[in-house]
Amino acid sequence: MNIKHLEHFIAVVETGSFSRAAQRLHITQSALSRSIQSLEEELGARLLDRIGKRNQTTPLGESMLVRARQIVRDADELRRSADLFQHGDGGAIRVGLGSGPAALLMTPLLCEMARHHPRLHVSISRGSTELQLMQLRARQLEALVIDARYIVPAPDLHIEQLAQLRACFVCRADHPLATESAVTLPRVLAYPVASAPLSDEVARLLTDLYGAEANPEQMVTLQCEDIASLLDAVEQTPAIFLGVAAAARAGLKSGRLVELPMQPAFRAVARFAYVTLVGRTEAPSMALFRRFVSERLHD
Repeated sequence: MNIKHLEHFIAVVETGSFSRAAQRLHITQSALSRSIQSLEEELGARLLDRIGKRNQTTPLGESMLVRARQIVRDADELRRSADLFQHGDGGAIRVGLGSGPAALLMTPLLCEMARHHPRLHVSISRGSTELQLMQLRARQLEALVIDARYIVPAPDLHIEQLAQLRACFVCRADHPLATESAVTLPRVLAYPVASAPLSDEVARLLTDLYGAEANPEQMVTLQCEDIASLLDAVEQTPAIFLGVAAAARAGLKSGRLVELPMQPAFRAVARFAYVTLVGRTEAPSMALFRRFVSERLHD
């Protein structure tokens, strides 16, 4: 069975017409029709019913579509494996990072690759989990490092649990709350609270611990995906950062930032995951990224 015939069949189903499928495949409509006809003759049954200008899959065609997609994916992976084998450890690192991992990994990763692997192409994608999963499934990204709480398990996703990182409240060193031995939530709420979007699990923990006022929808007044920008705002204003302590590591170590001793103590953790596609051949260059992540992603 010809892989091209299966690719042509899939294109017709996905586009809904022979003309659009032919345009997508860069072949003539007559050539596409012959390809589908050859596939149907080989199988001994129709795969598509032509109803006017519309094409509808037959019961056999519907069943074939699932298998055809898998066969085409497997063929793509075989080609990819051969290409990676032939080109050794070259290639690219194309990854998506959630807000927490980006704050810990993005700048150090770019610096590490520029210094030690200058010929390696590095591309980092930011955005919502939904967008990054779409990019992963479209094979535009090799892997994601994101908050595990935002991942819904799926048959096509391989999800590896990474580190758990402690969360906390942080302010600048000369903040009015910086010298207090115990800080309650009402004291925190006298100031702007800066945070990346928080999961439902963390929201429940906050409200269980501190009451309805701790609901992030009400409590967080400065919100964005870029944690580095949030921390810059905290260093320059009376705002208080709520997030992963490791993201504020440099400021805490230098003394520019301090962690607030919350009462009761805030014991939340962020759980990060390494997400890839099931059956996807890993590029040799991604081993560098995996090692980098394991070395950097800790408190």
